[in-house]
Amino acid sequence: MRYCLLALFSFSLQAEVLLQQSAFRGDTEGWSVWSQRPDTMPRAFVDRHVGRGEPGSLAISGVSNAAAYGGWRKQIAGIKPGEWVRFRAFYKAESVTAENWQVVARLDWQTASGKRAGDPDYLPWTRRTGEWSELTGEAQAPQNAASVFVELYLANAPQGTVWWDDISLERVPPPSARKVTVATVNLRPRNSSGREESVSQFIQAIGKTVPAGADVILLPEGISVVGTTKSYVEVSESIPGPTTKSLGEVAKARNSYVIAGIYEREGQTVYNTAVLIDRHGELAGKYRKVYLPREEVEHGLTPGTHFPVFQTDFGKVGLMICYDVFFAEPARALANQGADMILMPIWGGDETLAKARAIENGVFLVTSGYDHPTYIMDPFGERLSQAREQGTAAIATVDLAKHYRWQWLGEMRTRRLKELRMDVAVPQPGLVR
Repeated sequence: MRYCLLALFSFSLQAEVLLQQSAFRGDTEGWSVWSQRPDTMPRAFVDRHVGRGEPGSLAISGVSNAAAYGGWRKQIAGIKPGEWVRFRAFYKAESVTAENWQVVARLDWQTASGKRAGDPDYLPWTRRTGEWSELTGEAQAPQNAASVFVELYLANAPQGTVWWDDISLERVPPPSARKVTVATVNLRPRNSSGREESVSQFIQAIGKTVPAGADVILLPEGISVVGTTKSYVEVSESIPGPTTKSLGEVAKARNSYVIAGIYEREGQTVYNTAVLIDRHGELAGKYRKVYLPREEVEHGLTPGTHFPVFQTDFGKVGLMICYDVFFAEPARALANQGADMILMPIWGGDETLAKARAIENGVFLVTSGYDHPTYIMDPFGERLSQAREQGTAAIATVDLAKHYRWQWLGEMRTRRLKELRMDVAVPQPGLVR
């Protein structure tokens, strides 16, 4: 009976619609036009001819005004402090240079006295569905919230127009926790006879230091060369290959994801590669190190060309390797694609920059290193666990569903995605004009 009541309660929350509108005919149906001042007001109008299903949508045009910022907003009363809501809308944009920050949907919470409650929540995640894009997101009402403005804007796009349709806001149950137990190993083999022995020492270390139940097991960069007298090219191998086979046996036996850095040969090319092995022992993905230091280039390695993310059964992960940490782009590229956690095999690198990568992107960062510490770091840059001694592991259980909010800025993970200016040209490095 208790289960039935809980199920009914959950269903009632899912079915409680606060806002659902589409096919606008001419009446704005409670929506008003807003801008911070009269001379930044865009043209906001009901377009009876454009719609996603039936004709009719809320349109905003930049009217050749680079200062234009604003559009449509509607206040929804009856918000309960601490409750969760899900927003969904579709938009179509024309002549908009950078949709991530110029097409704005946000929830601006209000107190009972009409003042802002907490910080607005930006809704950044977008999926293309033909000529329209679906924008969705969930947010929690601040403890002093009594209402919320649903705001649909066009920002500083003088030649642009955006149409909004199929707009909804509904109460939903709080998100379920996404608990993930992460283990990262601190080990540096020495006087190894070759690739097989070094890899074997790491596998033995997992058995000694990582308890059962770990969802993720991270090993360092170059586990197939460390401690040997071999070169990168001499230990290079195909992927899948002998090392991924050995790691796959561990992953399958432990029902864990295993990540490690090895050297990959493809034809005449050799890469510094991180592999992701899934719980079944199969290769789930690989990342070829994009930023190679001079020393690796001079020893015959070739850089990778993209920053992939990988879907696991607990969320999205991204991989970085060592020297990548000296540059902002790798972590940013992974966060832009929704990575919840970055796993970084590393030889040695700047600790301050590693902390910055976690903070600036609002993600968990996990390292396994030799000359760089081995730790698990949260989105605030705090180390949750660190393996200080050789032959030990840092272990922590993290909740990927937890929201990390800065006191004065709100949740920067989503806010950064909506304020990041990738449309401003960056000069070619070293080009003197």
